[in-house]
Amino acid sequence: MPGPLRWMLLAAVVTALPVAAGVVLLDEDPPATSSEAPPYRSTALADYDTSAVALSRAPFCDRLPEEALTEALDGRPGPTTAYANGESAEMAPGLEDVAHEYGCRIEGRRGTEARAWLFAPPVTRSRATELVDEATRPSCSRATTAPAYGAPSLALICPARDRRWASFRGLFGDAWLACSLAAPADLDDNELLDRAGRWCVAVAEAASVSD
Repeated sequence: MPGPLRWMLLAAVVTALPVAAGVVLLDEDPPATSSEAPPYRSTALADYDTSAVALSRAPFCDRLPEEALTEALDGRPGPTTAYANGESAEMAPGLEDVAHEYGCRIEGRRGTEARAWLFAPPVTRSRATELVDEATRPSCSRATTAPAYGAPSLALICPARDRRWASFRGLFGDAWLACSLAAPADLDDNELLDRAGRWCVAVAEAASVSD
């Protein structure tokens, strides 16, 4: 029979085994987890169902992703000029008035510029139809094949010296939303409308009702 000393040695070995195993397990690195957000990917207006979008008639410009601005302006965006309902704002170059909307204007390089504005008061469907008619200009062409941006909606391409504007505007429920993008005049219609459409999707997402 084993002597007392041999029993003590055996017990020590048996006790040490699970302790050593526990130390090995504790020393193992935990599985790697990524906390990085997925890279920004814009959405083409043709792939965005604006009929299912509900907007909040409230400030939204501070929720616009910088990546969306960089893509729209084809480069790093400059400072943002934002205004709120009831504030004095430059509604057009050289025209300053009290705004009844929430909006912002961001300039980029080579004359690029992005704008967006959301009416503060509710808009009826009949009034939206009038707004579509009022926005049409003889110097602008309607992009009749462009995807809808609300209902009713309007898509325009307008010349402006050495650049052109593409704009989308429309009714989302009772909220009238408009957005536009200026780019060099040598940008063809399809690319201009695509970039403007992606910018306008980002605007609609920023102005959407938060859960």
